[in-house]
Amino acid sequence: MHVAMLMADGFEDSECRQPYEGLLAAAHEVVVVDPAADRVLSGKKGAERKQVDLALSSAVPASFDAIVIPGGYSPDRLRIMPDAVAFVAAMHAAGQLVATICHGPWLLIEANLVRGRTLTGWASVRTDVLNAGGIWVDEPVVQDGRLITSRAPTDLPYFTTSILQALSEMDQPDPCATATPVHPGLQGQRPGRWGIT
Repeated sequence: MHVAMLMADGFEDSECRQPYEGLLAAAHEVVVVDPAADRVLSGKKGAERKQVDLALSSAVPASFDAIVIPGGYSPDRLRIMPDAVAFVAAMHAAGQLVATICHGPWLLIEANLVRGRTLTGWASVRTDVLNAGGIWVDEPVVQDGRLITSRAPTDLPYFTTSILQALSEMDQPDPCATATPVHPGLQGQRPGRWGIT
């Protein structure tokens, strides 16, 4: 599957590295997306550097199955960029997976994706989530439909595993799409309680 990793300078190093490596190890394609192309992004601790693969202006939401948004200073920078906010909103509207950690919910708030949704994040984001109509819980990772949120670098194993599990479930064929009725008289009808073969 194709995964956009939306970042700007100052991303939290480990919150980029661990999901990135986990996705690659599971044979997913990861594309680093930033407002500007042809540059290298630096993590806030200086431990990670990532080459931008695609400028945000060239990113088409329909080309991706999921978006991952690391925390750090990056979400704060991205949330004031209309193109970044619109990209996240379009991914969600298309039913794609949206996963973010730490300060990432700031970007979800700007994209109007929080109201009525249950999520978590860095403790200082809690009031902003509540003010935007979200339901805050203090858990390592929370999945509400196609929205995955997590708190901090210490929760990365849960965050990465949840993303991989959600992508795996998205990759499974719909059993109703390949279902055939058991009873010959029901050919061409929805299987319903007759089961699948």
